[in-house]
Amino acid sequence: MNPIVSIIMGSTSDLPVMEKACKLLNEMQVPFEVNALSAHRTPEAVETFAKEAKGRGLKVIIAAAGMAAALPGVIAASTTLPVIGVPIKGMLDGLDAMLSIIQMPPGIPVATVGVNGAQNAAILAVEMLALSDEAIAQRLADYKSGLKEKIEKANKDLADVKYEFKTN
Repeated sequence: MNPIVSIIMGSTSDLPVMEKACKLLNEMQVPFEVNALSAHRTPEAVETFAKEAKGRGLKVIIAAAGMAAALPGVIAASTTLPVIGVPIKGMLDGLDAMLSIIQMPPGIPVATVGVNGAQNAAILAVEMLALSDEAIAQRLADYKSGLKEKIEKANKDLADVKYEFKTN
């Protein structure tokens, strides 16, 4: 089994956040890999990874980074694959990382999800893959249907919550 999504993080300290992406991709049966690379501490390795990613069969890259958050942009600069950036909460509640990832120069886009939004990054990657893979598209449709069912159940459960002045 060869990966089609790569999850890259600047440090293994990002793993507790990025596990949500791993779990979602696993649930969707999408082969993925997980690695730590640093734009500042291993710049040559990041560039090599990005340049070789498409040739290895990868289709989407999810890159997580905090603080200066250069990793997603550095990867995007060296590949034509879509890169999804996940800002990691750290200093300034992750606003610094989010702005670093969002503010890319023309020609080097990075799709960006919310701070610590690893699960949404994985869903976005699956949506991209579903455009050309009917099996993934069906699993995604089933997943989204399940989200609807969870909310409908929550609403039914809320009907059983009683308060003196609650009207529904």
